[in-house]
Amino acid sequence: MKNILITGGAGFIGSNFIIHFLNNNINYNIVNLDLLTYAGDIAYLEGVENNERYSFYKGDICDRELLEKLFKKYDFQGIIHFAAESHVDNSIKNPDTFVKTNIFGTFNLLDVAKQYWLDKSFKIKKEFKNARFLHISTDEVYGTLGKEGLFTEKTAYSPNSPYSASKASSDFLVRSYYHTYGLNVVTTNCSNNYGPHQHDEKLIPTIIRKALYGENIPIYGDGKNIRDWLYVLDHCKGIELAFKEGVSGETYNIGGKNERNNLYIANKICEILDEILPQETPYASQINFVKDRSGHDFRYAIDASKIESELSWKASENFETGIRKTINWYLKKIDL
Repeated sequence: MKNILITGGAGFIGSNFIIHFLNNNINYNIVNLDLLTYAGDIAYLEGVENNERYSFYKGDICDRELLEKLFKKYDFQGIIHFAAESHVDNSIKNPDTFVKTNIFGTFNLLDVAKQYWLDKSFKIKKEFKNARFLHISTDEVYGTLGKEGLFTEKTAYSPNSPYSASKASSDFLVRSYYHTYGLNVVTTNCSNNYGPHQHDEKLIPTIIRKALYGENIPIYGDGKNIRDWLYVLDHCKGIELAFKEGVSGETYNIGGKNERNNLYIANKICEILDEILPQETPYASQINFVKDRSGHDFRYAIDASKIESELSWKASENFETGIRKTINWYLKKIDL
């Protein structure tokens, strides 16, 4: 049995990943470390909390002493690092939190892993010869695109918010520990995720919640900002492949090939709600345009051809199938 550390496993993507990974990998034990800030919810893991291969610790990745105790206790053979502050609006208001968690927290994890897995630079301890650090990042580090083109693994970084700048910094730290010390690292940069467990503050949960409560559905600017949407379970499968089969030191972009603008997203959700839970007036009448936020990137879109060709990954859901599954999950969650 191998023990792996999952950071941020009570969050949106992390909780989906733990459930998926435990169900598909009987030769792994998972230790989930999460601070349970507002974005984490241990209830998302009720289905695995009694699994003998799963353990949970409430704690901060900035707490080096805690990390060292966990490494000593479990002899981790891998780390999958989800833990991060991730909401752009919050990063504009409180950038210091993002710098602390996303940069210093990532450094802490890397440095403890180096200390535990390596005798010295480029000399890995025999018992940890396959130990790997997988870093989960975002396409937002690349900045914004025009109407054409896609982000590739070779796209220059150009972050435009404190959030994306802090994630770019953490990506560079991960890269540096590979080139300077020989730590076995892999980075994945994903497009916008959606699906079960996503926090209410994000776009799609906000649209669903506001629609169902009869409130205005806020859309920034003219709603023409475009994102490439990735169903969370498809992302989890890509992460699993990168962790097991990715090449050390490499980056893999994971995207759904589902470019949709924000106004389309809102109208599609309203259209589906009109169909399955009709009301007197169409839900789309609740759409309300609000002032755009500072540094709002126009378009993100990922070229996922590298992970598709090298690791045989492919998204199973298009946006229209994935959003129906997502709406059905939120209908069960929201108490009307």
